[in-house]
Amino acid sequence: MRGGSRIRTVRELRVSILFLAIVAVLPYFVIVPYWRGVLIVAMYFALVSAAWNLLAGYTGQFSLAPAAFAMIGGYGSGLLCYHFGISPWIGIPCGTLAATVIGLMLGRIVLRLRGPYLALTTLAFAEIVRLVISNEYEITRGDLGLSVTPLFEHQLNYYYLFLFLLVVVQIGLYYLVRSRAGLYLQAIRDDDLAASGRGVNVVLWKTVSFAVSSGICGLAGAFYVHFIRLASPELGLILQTGLVIAMVVIGGMGTLIGPLIGAFLVQLSSEALREVGLSHMLFFALTVILFGRFFRSGIWGGIDFLRDKWETRSESKEIMEAGGSE
Repeated sequence: MRGGSRIRTVRELRVSILFLAIVAVLPYFVIVPYWRGVLIVAMYFALVSAAWNLLAGYTGQFSLAPAAFAMIGGYGSGLLCYHFGISPWIGIPCGTLAATVIGLMLGRIVLRLRGPYLALTTLAFAEIVRLVISNEYEITRGDLGLSVTPLFEHQLNYYYLFLFLLVVVQIGLYYLVRSRAGLYLQAIRDDDLAASGRGVNVVLWKTVSFAVSSGICGLAGAFYVHFIRLASPELGLILQTGLVIAMVVIGGMGTLIGPLIGAFLVQLSSEALREVGLSHMLFFALTVILFGRFFRSGIWGGIDFLRDKWETRSESKEIMEAGGSE
C-alpha cells in the first residue's frame, strides 16, 4: 500500500510539472494584461491552497486561517517597507518568518483540538488578527491599506516569479510527503491515537505541519502584496479562506496536483462569473458541497480512479489473451 502511495505521489509530481510547463508558455498566447494578472492571482491562490492542503489534506488538521497567515506575511513585509523604507527583498523573508513563528505558536496552542473545535479556534484567530489590523489605523492605516514598493515594473516578471515559487513549493512538498516525516503526517491524519501508539510524536509533527503551512501562506502573501502594491485587511477575509478550501476540495484534497487544478479552475471561473456579483460564491459553495458529498477525491481523484480502472482492465485483458494463446 505504501508503494502504491509513493507511485501515485511520483505521478502527481510529474503531472504537476507538466501542468506548470503549460502555465509557463501561456503568456505567449494570453497577451491581454488583465488575464495575465488573473493567472498570477491563480498562482498566488495555488501557493496558499498547497499550504492548506499540507495541513488539512496530509495531516488532517482543518484550519480556517490560511488567508490570515497570507495577510500576516503581506503586512510583515508591507509594514517594514512603508514605515522604514526597507527593501522588499528583506521584508519578504521577514514577513514569511513572522507567519511561520505565529503559525508555530498557534499550532502549539490548538494541537490538542480536532474537528470543528480546531476550525472554530483558527477562525476566531483569523478574525481577531484581521480586526486588529483594520483598527490599528496609526500603524496599518486600517482599511485604507498600506502602499508598498513593487518588486518589478513589468507584469511578466511577476508571472515567472510566482511560477518559480510554485515549482519550488511543489517539489519541496513532494520530498516532504515522500519522506519519513510525510509518512508521520499521513499516519496522524488517518488515526493520531494509533500513530502515537506506534511511536510517532504527534505533538511535534502537528506543530511542524502547522508552521510549514503558515510559512508558505506567509511567503505567498508577502510576494502578493508587492504585486498588487497594497497590503489590505481584505487579504484575510473569510471569503478568501473559503475560496482556498473550494480550490483544494474541487481539485483533490491530499494530492500534490489537486490544489493546482482547483486554484486555476476556481480563479478563472470566478473571473468569468464576476459580472453576476458575489452570488457566484453560491455557485462555488454548492460545488464544494456536491464534491464533498459525491466526489470526495476531487477532480484529480476521479482522473486517478479512471486511470487505475483502465490499467486494471488492460492487465486483465492481457492475462486472458496470454491464457488463450497457451
